Amino acid sequence: MKTILKGRYKEVIIDTSGPVIIIGESINPTRRKKLVSTLLEGNFEYVLELAECQIKAGADVLDVNVGFPGVDDVKLLAETVKRLQDKFEVPLCLDSPNPKAIEAALKAAEGKCLINSVNGEEASMKALLPVAKEYGAAIIGLCMDEEGITNDPVKRVAVAEKIIERAIKAGIKAEDVIIDPLAMAVSADQKACMVTLETMRLVHQKLGHNITQGASNISFGLPDRETLNASYMALSIYNGLTCPIANPEKITAMVRATDLVLGRDDYAVRFVEYFQSRQ
Repeated sequence: MKTILKGRYKEVIIDTSGPVIIIGESINPTRRKKLVSTLLEGNFEYVLELAECQIKAGADVLDVNVGFPGVDDVKLLAETVKRLQDKFEVPLCLDSPNPKAIEAALKAAEGKCLINSVNGEEASMKALLPVAKEYGAAIIGLCMDEEGITNDPVKRVAVAEKIIERAIKAGIKAEDVIIDPLAMAVSADQKACMVTLETMRLVHQKLGHNITQGASNISFGLPDRETLNASYMALSIYNGLTCPIANPEKITAMVRATDLVLGRDDYAVRFVEYFQSRQ
């Protein structure tokens, strides 16, 4: 199954057969005080710097989140989208819990964006599915609903099925629904990663949809997070992950290596080109 996203000029195809597409996570105020302070000043230079660094490091799509307490995210997300698309060609993933901000950003955007995210709660689907249909956007479907996040992979898949069904009824193409099985901190639950990996396997085999996740979520509170994240990422890709949301500076080398090992890189061209570009 192929999900096609479009920037101002560039098209990116997320394919369940690979190779892996990286969605850069760094335009996010969480843990970035400089991003908050510059945006409050109406200064977009740091946002553009973050975007450029991620694209150079291997990001194919940029996740854009500018929400923080006290900000008018309806206005700011749309303005940030305009600034990014004035300079960069890659598609954008619009990240906000505010449906009005998502809609304003879609109005401002060129191409075909990805909405991060819709969950299985009735309120979320009613608010965002019509917006996605109106503006031709793809969506990320989170495997959670009114009952929260279950530890049963079969039940998580059932939530994914519900979102897909509702999206199709709303006029959204099945291939434009990317599923997020929800990666949780393994420090809080030693079985958390296994639950998510099994959910991925089931989504991949039963539903055939593209799969994303917040790639670093599993390592919160633990030492040597990069090693842990890399191990989990490789297992995730093997089980069906196609477009992680992550820091490309930390995961692109591992992703290129995993694609090569899984036979998704003819003659190791992408693997070699990546390392040559880093030199």
